[in-house]
Amino acid sequence: MWDFADSQAVQKVIREIWEAGGVVSAVCHGPAALVNATLSDGSYLIAGKKVASFTDEEEAEVKYTTVVPYLLASTLKQGGALHQPAPNWTEKVVVDGRLVTGQNPASARGVGQAVVDQLKPSKAIA
Repeated sequence: MWDFADSQAVQKVIREIWEAGGVVSAVCHGPAALVNATLSDGSYLIAGKKVASFTDEEEAEVKYTTVVPYLLASTLKQGGALHQPAPNWTEKVVVDGRLVTGQNPASARGVGQAVVDQLKPSKAIA
């Protein structure tokens, strides 16, 4: 939350993986790394993409709204993301192309499985 959003190194890795056709994934507060991630053309990776992350409501429930530097879900939406929340503390995994995100710790296993599924070779016969 404090350093991923503005880390040039993290943004570079995200951009390189995405532009090479790889899978970009994050869960819980991890999507903070996506807040300012831009592609080579200057567009935000999250713009117009469906994502999940720790919600503003979950942050309020643990009384951290004044502790964290910003509310992650709101900030993602401000960057053009289409945030897809689930009820607090329930699993929520969102796959939008090669972008895989999860809402909270309950989503970690599902996010991992979704990434594995993305990396499997296509079973289609050419």
